[in-house]
Amino acid sequence: MLTKRIIPCLDVRNRLVTKGVRFQNNVDLGDPIEMAVAYSDNGCDELVFYDITASAERRPIDIEMVAEVGKVVHIPFAVGGGIRDLDDMYRVLLAGAEKVSVNSLAVDNPDIIAEGSRQFGAQCIVLGMDPVKADERRFPSGYEITTRGFRERTGMDALGWAKRAEDLGVGEIVVNSVDADGTREGFELELTRLIATNVGIPVVASGGAGTPQHLVDVFIKAHADAAIVASMTHMGDYTIGQIKDELASAGVPVRKKW
Repeated sequence: MLTKRIIPCLDVRNRLVTKGVRFQNNVDLGDPIEMAVAYSDNGCDELVFYDITASAERRPIDIEMVAEVGKVVHIPFAVGGGIRDLDDMYRVLLAGAEKVSVNSLAVDNPDIIAEGSRQFGAQCIVLGMDPVKADERRFPSGYEITTRGFRERTGMDALGWAKRAEDLGVGEIVVNSVDADGTREGFELELTRLIATNVGIPVVASGGAGTPQHLVDVFIKAHADAAIVASMTHMGDYTIGQIKDELASAGVPVRKKW
């Protein structure tokens, strides 16, 4: 049985890890390089870095930071934010990342998924999506895709977009619930289950993790393949080891620290 992955998320702004609630009222927490090393040493499976203002500010990603991370951690990591084209993807992968996450760019130019998949392999291309609850009938899934840090609505249905991205060749989908982001009240299980049971590629749950039980729920009830954590570990309430111990006790297969 495949093990479930625990992935700390480092939202980076001005070279500092930052965390807010629903993309607002962010508090700076520390140096991303130091935090990456600590997480790697403590048994996380992967890492993800988001340059959270790059797309909104329409600037390139901080490639120097990516290269620094690549030199000091020895686990897979993904990078997103400020990716503009295939050349940017190549630079990120060359700097040491295993995966490139596209969000706003993919909405603006869906063909970038197919192009990236052909050029670098589907396993390297991750779709990040930021869905928000939407009751209008034009959103059959009940969720609308937003971009640029929830700053822009797209009119796109979340499930429809997930299926289209899979058809285009994306290798993995990160489903970040805008409504749950930073609340620490639990993942949006309905949303995660909806995507995970309707696509044939790995789905990563994101937004809302506050306790190990929340991860148990999203793995067992919503069929996620991996889960992103941030506040619950950034603030020191839980370690990666504690989370994995509770998951194992609940019968969720995890990879223990080597």
